[in-house]
Amino acid sequence: MPLHLEIVTPEKRAFTGDVDEVIVPGSEGELGILPHHAPLISTLGQGVLRVKSGGQEQEFAIFGGFLQVRPDRVVVLAETADVASEIDLERAERARREAEHAIEGAREPADMETARAALQRALIRIRLAERGARRPRGPHEAGRRHPDAHREEPPGGE
Repeated sequence: MPLHLEIVTPEKRAFTGDVDEVIVPGSEGELGILPHHAPLISTLGQGVLRVKSGGQEQEFAIFGGFLQVRPDRVVVLAETADVASEIDLERAERARREAEHAIEGAREPADMETARAALQRALIRIRLAERGARRPRGPHEAGRRHPDAHREEPPGGE
């Protein structure tokens, strides 16, 4: 029995379809969801959401939101969901530089926190875009992961 997945943001429906597995960045860590999963509602953190289907994997940069799981359906309501193949690496690098500059110039704790969050979002997008560019495209290599794929950026982007 496939698992029906919907990834929705305020601007668009980022994904809809039947999948074999979903791995989401929960607020307390990664959560893997397979068909027949127990019902669940959870908050999302920021990170990479992975969708596995038919030996292929698709990745999204997810930043906040909610997750609803039922035995045959998963609904992700995310603040943003950027599919890896559509991330503009130059734009993400520019956002990283701007966030680093904002951190250097921050005078108030709230400004520092906003800049650190922007840096973390940029780093996730950069990592995902770079990993996608290096990822093998053949179906026989779809399950292989890049050696750096397990690394997480430290809190605060440092």
